[in-house]
Amino acid sequence: MAYFLTLAGARVTVLDAGLHAASTVPAALLNPVRGQSGAVDAGAVAGMALTWDVVKTLTEAGYHVPHGKTGVLRPVPDARTRARFEQRLPADLAHHWLTPSDSPVPLSPGWDAVLHLPEGGWLDGAAFTRALLAASGARVVRGRAMRWDAAAAELEDGTRLEAKAVVWCGGSVGGSWAGHAATHRAGTMLLLSGPVSSLPLSFGAYLSPAAHSPEGGGGVLGATFERPSPVWNAGPLPLGSLDWLLKKGETLADLSGVQVTGRWSGSRLSGLRAGQTPQGWWQLTGLSSKGFLLGPLWARELAGQIQGRPSALG
Repeated sequence: MAYFLTLAGARVTVLDAGLHAASTVPAALLNPVRGQSGAVDAGAVAGMALTWDVVKTLTEAGYHVPHGKTGVLRPVPDARTRARFEQRLPADLAHHWLTPSDSPVPLSPGWDAVLHLPEGGWLDGAAFTRALLAASGARVVRGRAMRWDAAAAELEDGTRLEAKAVVWCGGSVGGSWAGHAATHRAGTMLLLSGPVSSLPLSFGAYLSPAAHSPEGGGGVLGATFERPSPVWNAGPLPLGSLDWLLKKGETLADLSGVQVTGRWSGSRLSGLRAGQTPQGWWQLTGLSSKGFLLGPLWARELAGQIQGRPSALG
């Protein structure tokens, strides 16, 4: 929001409490075909293209944003799943089907077919969000918003920040603080000593290259799999979940050549809220696991609306 509001001519102050794990994900997939159902959100193709355009702009401006526009592989276990995916693939999404033996990277046995999405890939979420904030030139105030309205936000110490427009972008933590009814889903990524695959693999969990190591050649195994919660929960990773995640990874590819070097955990907020509220302030939240796929698209749309331009998303 800060980046696109600045492009639209606004002066922006970002009020940040500093608890935003979902924005620092080590490897976010740009994968428009979601989950095990193969659903494709409206705007997913345009959102993926816009995110890559922003990454290119930031990179050309000198910001370091590790990424790989390598494509994404989505293996499917049976013909029924493939048929379900095929029914939901939009005509404007570049894709083709492969046999497991034709996969560009080795897969574990047992897959029926592989959907290749050549325009997908991965990016370093932390580097991307840092670059967006720096490129925006926004003033950053560290603190927690205790209350806000259409023209101001108030901090814990009573400081009042006034503005022509207020945009709330609280995620899982902020949604719980605000008391908003929503669904929170915790997930974990195991940081790996190296990439298992040269391009992301995804079904039930995902393996991806990443750049979290000092040498920049790491990998991740991740999924969102804990029981949904009505509130944010920052608890530790249960051993049963660790075992589940490793087994999911082994169904995708051979993990024997890598070691687990650490972990990243976060919580995502489901239930998109985008637009102006009846109280006059604006919001963009609840993008769930699609923050990097659809977040820039929605942010650009709302920035235009806030600056008085007509809506493109309807």
